[in-house]
Amino acid sequence: MQATPNPSADELSDLPPEGREALKQMSNYWWVWLVIGIAWIIISLVILQFTEESLDVVGIIIGAMFIGAGIQYFILSTLVDRWRWVWMLLGTLLIIGGVVAIFNPAETFEAVADVLGFIFLLVGFTWIFQAFSEKDHNPAWWLGLIAGILMLIIAFWTAGQLAGAKEVLLVIFAGVWALMAGITDIVRAFQLKAIGSRL
Repeated sequence: MQATPNPSADELSDLPPEGREALKQMSNYWWVWLVIGIAWIIISLVILQFTEESLDVVGIIIGAMFIGAGIQYFILSTLVDRWRWVWMLLGTLLIIGGVVAIFNPAETFEAVADVLGFIFLLVGFTWIFQAFSEKDHNPAWWLGLIAGILMLIIAFWTAGQLAGAKEVLLVIFAGVWALMAGITDIVRAFQLKAIGSRL
């Protein structure tokens, strides 16, 4: 759950020349976020149609999602000054988890389903941390905070569910996560395009 700052015209004019140039260069690649967002949405539609017979494929897609999210966190780590090491650490862990998932899809699906509550807990804390880290430059930071708190509630609820219910929840979570990532990246793409046109 990531948001891109959407600075006003006054904030853009207050940027130092090197900051404006960096932002202008980044806005030239707005279409990359658009392509990634569309890919996430396609992945979400595929996941949400899977049945129990397709658990191997779901495991592979979960691995690909982890790798994609890890790469995005590495890209984000190059764009921030504060807490860079946190984004790099999260990116590394997601990429490692993604590689393991791709090479062991069935086992990964079962293992992830077993620890689904813990995964939701980590995601919730990550979203809350991200919301507070964006508080100074993102007026919609509170949406990430609310999403993180809701994810923590879901984490504790999921921990008490039976294995079969956890597998269904995992498929739904993976699909919804991909869908939200896609929507966020598409919004980010058009925000970057708008910023570039104002520079």
